Formats: sequence, structure tokens, C-alpha cells
Amino acid sequence: MRVLGIDPGSRVTGYGIVDSGAGSRCRAVVCGTVRLGDGPLAERLLTLHEALTALLAEHRPQGVAVEGIFAKVAPRSALTLGQARGIALLCAAQAELPVFEYAPATVKRSLTNAGAASKGSVARAVSMVLGLRTAMAVDASDALAVALCHLSRARVTTNAVDGTPSAWLRALAGAPQVRQSRSNALLAAALKGR
Repeated sequence: MRVLGIDPGSRVTGYGIVDSGAGSRCRAVVCGTVRLGDGPLAERLLTLHEALTALLAEHRPQGVAVEGIFAKVAPRSALTLGQARGIALLCAAQAELPVFEYAPATVKRSLTNAGAASKGSVARAVSMVLGLRTAMAVDASDALAVALCHLSRARVTTNAVDGTPSAWLRALAGAPQVRQSRSNALLAAALKGR
């Protein structure tokens, strides 16, 4: 399964595509940021639309996972951020892809077991799960985290083909440095009993 994760922003939007195949580890395909600058909002939104449309056409994910708006954002900022999220949702709809939305705390909890985890903690967890050794922009790592959050919820506990534990669960079972959410910890514990 290939998922595009999006961390929408009105000035910088992060994106990250993760592949998760049967019997293989999750792999980052590409990640980065779309820098929208300081121009008029309409022009920034057009730039975002063009960039996301090109990304979807080039990498052809099977789904799009988008981070929701942080509840304590100032109303004006939330409205502007909502417009960037709207562009991300529009691009996915135009590509006829399913969209999955996750609250920021849900994304953080899926990787670190803490809904209020720092961006640094999330970035370290993303790097460890994906085996990344190079530094990346915070917005890109947040987007990869959104994709991983979706994959962790979408994966089943076993491979439907041969009954072996899924790659996601094997990664969780072998990654003691990442504090796991309660549901992921239970699944990892079940794997250790196999």
C-alpha cells in the first residue's frame, strides 16, 4: 500500500509518501516541503494545488492521509490553515483517492504514545521506523508521521497471504526505543508470543 501523508500549512506544506508491502518493512519513497512564500493567499493556494497534483500524478498513491487542525490555533490562523487543508482534500478528490484525516494528537500518539509529544520526538520515531539516516525538514517528518499513522491503523495483524506478522507489527516489536501506543503495544506483545 502506498500512502501520501500531508502536513498542510499556508506557508510551508510537508509531504511524505510511504510504501508498505506485504512481508516488507515500511519504506519512505519521497518526502519534502512545498514552500509557498509570503504572497497573496490565493497565489499560495494555487501553488500548493499545482505541487500536490504533480506529486499525486508522479507517485500514484492508493490513499491520502491529512493531518487535522490543532484545536488551540488562533481563529484567523485556523481559517487560513483550513484553506490549505481544503486544497489537499481537493487534490485527493480530483485524483479519486480515499482521504483519511487524523488529529495531530492521534498522529503523535501512534508513534510515541504521547499526544503532546514534541516535534523532535516524532521526527526521531519516524526516522527509526523508516530507517532514515538523514535529517529532514520538520514539516516533511510530520507528513511521514501522518502516513505512518494511517498505515498503522490500516494494517492487519497478519499477512493475508502467508499468515506471518505484518511488517508494521514486526517493526513495532523490534523498536523498543519508540514508546508505543496502548493498541500497538498490545499487538507487539502478541507478536512476541508467536
